[in-house]
Order: sequence, then structure tokens, then C-alpha cells
Amino acid sequence: MPVYRQLLPAVLAFSLLSLSGCGPIGPSRLQNDQLEYSRALGDVQKHEMLLNIVRLRYADPPTFLDTTQVIAGYSVSKSVSGGFYAYPATAVGNYLFGSGSMSIGESPTFTYQPVTGQQYAENIIRPISPTVIMPLSLGGLPIDTLLRLTAQSIDGLSNVRGLGAGPFGGGSVRFYLLLHDLRQLQIAGAMTVRITTDAPPPVDGDGAHKHDDPKQSTTEHAYLVLSSTSDSNLLNIQAEVRRLLHLDAQSTEAEIVYGPYPKRPGQIAILTRSMLAMLSQLAYEVEVPEEDIKSGRTPPTIGQVGIENRPEVVIHSGKEAPESRYDAVQYNNRWFWIDDRDFQSKLGFTMVQVLSALAATSHATGAVVTIPAG
Repeated sequence: MPVYRQLLPAVLAFSLLSLSGCGPIGPSRLQNDQLEYSRALGDVQKHEMLLNIVRLRYADPPTFLDTTQVIAGYSVSKSVSGGFYAYPATAVGNYLFGSGSMSIGESPTFTYQPVTGQQYAENIIRPISPTVIMPLSLGGLPIDTLLRLTAQSIDGLSNVRGLGAGPFGGGSVRFYLLLHDLRQLQIAGAMTVRITTDAPPPVDGDGAHKHDDPKQSTTEHAYLVLSSTSDSNLLNIQAEVRRLLHLDAQSTEAEIVYGPYPKRPGQIAILTRSMLAMLSQLAYEVEVPEEDIKSGRTPPTIGQVGIENRPEVVIHSGKEAPESRYDAVQYNNRWFWIDDRDFQSKLGFTMVQVLSALAATSHATGAVVTIPAG
């Protein structure tokens, strides 16, 4: 048998095996795509949050887009061809031939939905329930930072309020002393938060359940618990916390309720903020160019109160963003960023994003990432 008749089947078989060996691309792409799209969605949410803070500083309305669906579509085409010319008088290389090709294409589709109407009112405007906020401290998040972000007042002790309340936002020094004491107790394990489910609340005349909390529709209740300790220093701090919160000198726990003042003894009233109020407060603490303040484009930066010496999230500004940045956005030809070496600001900013997710009460599903595995 001529040599070309022996080589041709081998050439064609090799081409076919090379193409068919690629197999379906879905399973091989699943792990990489899941991580990459998750990382990209997280980065977009960081940029959106930081940009909205800066926009509020310059009296621009914040805008929010929900990513509702991500579809990563792939297309694969393969082809192979081969043949021979039977001219024995010619060299083998002139009449044996084979070829193959494969192409891969990706066409992702993203679906966005603006947050408007009732969803905007519930997610952005309405205060977040204390029973939603306080359990976050059980996971180790600093309770002082948490309450600085979310509480407008605690038992009448006021946090800074932003514009119209003077250069320091009308904050009370005792508010920050209370947060400092609570943080010391949290670090030492001499304070915790207890969540319990009690019987349904009383029903009023029109058949609706009575709730002090504008966002609380369940029967969950939160309690601040001062744990037993023999440390004299911690006992003194616990006594100071009781004094600031107007609690009985021997009380070991108190119910946390929504409102400016408690309605009965043994309660701690927390007037919580909405997401809009939280972002506005962070906005008034952003570092902005002095010329923007002098020209009236934005009000002066609010100063810190009492023992505090820095904002919860320090946001810098400049003509160029530095290399070491946790997040950065551009607004009106100027960069605003959070320094990657500032752990406290990064933690505070992450807490804002967590709180934003908790504030979302819409029944619409979150982003759906569809990656064909076919």
C-alpha cells in the first residue's frame, strides 16, 4: 500500500481528536466565571456607594441601580476537513492535506433595575430597625462604629446631625462617651446583645399589630446585656453605661426599642437613621477642596465631637487618585478615594454596604448569574 494511504487516516483522525478533545466549555469556565463576576459585582457596588456619598456632598441626588441578572453566554464552532490527490507520480506531501478550526465567543448580558418608588422609600428613606442593626455586633463588628453610623440618638444623647446644626453637627459629647464605654465592654466580653422572639404584640382597635418601630414587622426583640464580671474597672464602666442610659443601678439587661426616648423604665431608645441619612452624614465629613467651600459649591466639613478625632470613613480628594486606594471614583474632574492602608475607614465603609443590604426589604430577587454549562 502506498505510504500516503497509510498516513491520510492518521492525519484526519488526529485533527478530529484535537477538536473533539476540547469538550464543553461550560464546566471548565464555571469556577473562574463565578469568582470573576462576583468580584466585578462587588467592585461596582463599592463604586456606586462611594459616588453617591460624594454626590450628596455636592447636593446631587443619589441614584441606585440593582443588578438583577447576569448571563454569561458562550458560543463554540468547530470544523475539520481533509483529503488526498491520488497522483502516484507526485511526492506524498503534495496530495495529502487536512485542516481544522475552532472559535469561541462570549456575549455576556447584564440587566439593571433602578431603585424607585416604594422600593426606594423602604430601602433608602425609612429608618433601619434597631433589632436588625444590633445583632451585627455579635459578629465582632465594633459597636461604637456601628452606632456612630446608624444611631441619630440614644436615650436623648444626640449623634452629629449634619447641615444646619453648627460646625460640629449638634452632637453630644456624652453620646460618644457612651459608645466608647460600650466598645470597651464589648472587647472585654462584659456586654452582649440578646435576640429573642416573644409573643405577638397587642392588637389595636383596627386589628393591626402595634409597633413602635417603623420597619419592624416581626416579633423579634433585642436586649442589651451587661454580663457578669469581677473586674473592678469593667464594673465601673458598666455603672457609667447604666447612668448614661438611665437604667437601674442593678439592672443586667434592657430592651432596645426604636424612638427618641424610652416609653417605660428598663428600655433603651435608639432613634436609628435611614440609609439616606447615613450616607448624608458621611458626605458632610468628606475632605473637599477649600475653593469648593469658598465658592459655595458645598458646605464646610463637619468637625468631630469630644473624644472623636476622625470620621467613621475618611474620604480624601485630589486631582489624581493614589496607587494605594481601596476604592476611588471621579466626580467633576476630581478624584475621591478611601486609602487602602486605612483599615478603620475600610471597615466602616464595608459596614455601610452590609447595612444597605439589610435595609433592602423589597421581595425582588437579587442578581442572578447564569453561566451555561452545556
